[in-house]
Order: sequence, then structure tokens, then C-alpha cells
Amino acid sequence: MTYYIIAPSLLAADFARLGEEAEAVLAAGADVLHLDVMDNHYVPNLTVGPLVCAALRKFGIKAPIDVHLMVTPVDHLIDKFAEAGATNISFHPEASLHVDRSLDLIRKNGCKAGLALNPATSLNHLDYLWDKLDMILIMSVNPGFGGQKFISSILDKVSNTKKLINANNKNIRLAVDGGITIDNIATVAKAGADMFIAGSAIFNQSNYATVITEMRNQLEKIIF
Repeated sequence: MTYYIIAPSLLAADFARLGEEAEAVLAAGADVLHLDVMDNHYVPNLTVGPLVCAALRKFGIKAPIDVHLMVTPVDHLIDKFAEAGATNISFHPEASLHVDRSLDLIRKNGCKAGLALNPATSLNHLDYLWDKLDMILIMSVNPGFGGQKFISSILDKVSNTKKLINANNKNIRLAVDGGITIDNIATVAKAGADMFIAGSAIFNQSNYATVITEMRNQLEKIIF
């Protein structure tokens, strides 16, 4: 049986109360905290650095922190976020001069390594990297901003990625990030995803537990 992971994106949280928001969403049933790192260079926005990740750990957050690097270059920040307490680190192949070396660097720092693919990024980037990947993150919006609408054509890409994972006989987590809601989470899961990154769909609600519970209810209804 597939264990589905729900990872709220802190980008949509109240940054004035980030520690409390992280605690609240975990208490509401989230599995992982997702941290979107944007540099106003690779993407048109500027968010957080390693100090925020370290602050969450200092605040007392013990849950896994999934760091999504939307930055270029990536290697220096891989080191810094690993030191700050990241559990998983993903980056975009376009942002690294040597993708395999960047993946190796993540693992050498004791973190799980992931590759993030934009809607228009080819799955060919996965070739020759299967032994270095712990996670693949498929973007279902173009990166840079929260609250965007899910790009439905990405479902085929999710399905094709899952087929490649199975064909290579790998135990690789398949995450989807962008526009995930109660209404589409089951459809995304049927396409092959097992990790769901949702920001505004959770943090814009008054009761985090209600929306996370309903997401799990939708996932439980899936019949393959």
C-alpha cells in the first residue's frame, strides 16, 4: 500500500508566526514541511535562506524539512541548508553545471537528494541519474509564486515519470508541487504521485486539520 505524504509549503504561512504555523500544521496531520527557496534570479521572487531553516530547528521542529532550491548556482546553498537542518534537498537541473555532482553533494551532506522538473523541462534529465535520486519533484505550475492554478496537462508527465521509476526498479518518491487542492489530489495520486506539496490550499483555511484530513480522505478513495 502506498503511503502518501502531505507536505505543506511554508511559503503560504504567516511568516510573522512561522514557528507556530509549522507546529500547527504538523499537529493537524502534515508529514513534512516544505521550504521554497527562491533567489530572484532563477525565479522572479525572493524568499528565505538557510537561517530560516535553522530557526525552525531551533524553535523545536523535529519533522522532516523538504528544501526546494529554486536558485542558481546551487552547490553552496546545498551545503548551507544541510548544515541548517534540511532533510531533503531538491534543485532544478538548469541551475547546476554538473547535476550528478550536485546530487552527490546533497547525499554527502546526509540529506536525501531530489531533482525538480519544471512543466517544460524534459524527463530526459533523469537519464543516467537513477542511482543518485531519492525523490523527483514535478512542478505543476511554473516556479516563482504561490497560489497558482494547477496545470492539468502535467498529469501525463507525472504518469510518465512513474512509469520510468518502475521501469528502472527504483524506490523513488514522486512529488508534485503547485496548485494541489482537495479537488485534484486524488487525480494527481492516480497519475502516480505519492507526495503532495500544498501551500495556499492549506494555509488559507481557518482549520488546517480539516483540509488535511479531507485530502487524506480523498486519497483513501483511490481505486487503481
